[in-house]
Amino acid sequence: MTREEHLAWCKERALAYCDAGDLTNIWASMASDLSKHPDTEQHAAIQLGMMLLLGGHLNSQAKMRKFIVGFN
Repeated sequence: MTREEHLAWCKERALAYCDAGDLTNIWASMASDLSKHPDTEQHAAIQLGMMLLLGGHLNSQAKMRKFIVGFN
């Protein structure tokens, strides 16, 4: 699987949690899945997302969706 294919898979899974309103698992899924591919395991969005989450900036479905869709 290419980096792009893996990233699309990660986003698809995270956005499914987002569509279900499961704020707890949106980020957990994304971070976990990114770490499963050698080309994304050190993706900057893992740390940035965690900082934003802990800072209260990813506190809604809309904000999570925008963040996830917006990075590559």
